Amino acid sequence: MRKRGHRVRAVVAVLTAAVLAAGCDSIRGDHAGTGVSRAPARPAPVWDRSPDSIAAVGDSITRGFDACAVFSDCPEVSWATGSDASVDSLAVRLLGPAKAASRSWNYAVTGARMADLPGQMARAAARGPELVTVMVGANDACRASVSAMTPVKEFRADFAKSLRTLRTTLPKTQVYVASVPNLQRLWSKGRTDPLGKQVWKLGICPSMLGAADDLTAAATKRREKVQQRVEDYNTVLKDVCATDPRCRFDGNAVFDYRFGTGQLSRWDWFHPSRSGQARLAEIAYRTVTAERP
Repeated sequence: MRKRGHRVRAVVAVLTAAVLAAGCDSIRGDHAGTGVSRAPARPAPVWDRSPDSIAAVGDSITRGFDACAVFSDCPEVSWATGSDASVDSLAVRLLGPAKAASRSWNYAVTGARMADLPGQMARAAARGPELVTVMVGANDACRASVSAMTPVKEFRADFAKSLRTLRTTLPKTQVYVASVPNLQRLWSKGRTDPLGKQVWKLGICPSMLGAADDLTAAATKRREKVQQRVEDYNTVLKDVCATDPRCRFDGNAVFDYRFGTGQLSRWDWFHPSRSGQARLAEIAYRTVTAERP
């Protein structure tokens, strides 16, 4: 009886050790009983830092408006797809001058607002680009009055619709989204130039730039409301873009850029000059080619 009891206890001990070992293996993630722990597989990166073709959508900034001549588009100096050597556009930086001429397309329209973006995105998608650049929103804030600015809810809905429009035909195309520029800084810089203030009276962004020298509480409150709306738009761009793994927002880099009068058009003190376009190209290139967003 004593020997039999020893044998039973020995068998129980062996089985217990086996169960405990199996339990530890499952906790460590060991495979096939090898006792070798294997780390979870890392997902393959979805962002290509060297896309082969580019389409641009947006407003007058992407069209190079007032950068070459008064009140006219100048797409050759566009930060996104232009060919001007002094700008060194995103397309030229990524594709080279020769390839950029045939593999980049500009569908931006002067005066466009976010509501126009779904239609532009559909036209851009027809080209099958590997990257689409987006810069829009300034015209949604630059209205005749504060009350006429695009509501944030509508801005969000139209941006989300634009991405859905692209994804319908191009699920893997990447999207670079630039933040809306800092309009209050534009006012503070441009108002130092007497000629600039006279040009603004023609109706350029009256919600922010109207009565540029008016520093009353009412005027200050008006400008603050416009600035807050711009910041709200940028939050929308960031949040909606974050829902798409192939979308990169610039992290407010355009909004935060501390431009001077040298980066503003000498015809309207509002749109980017060649120098301003070059700075936008630099910001876009950094964002697109960064290892991480």
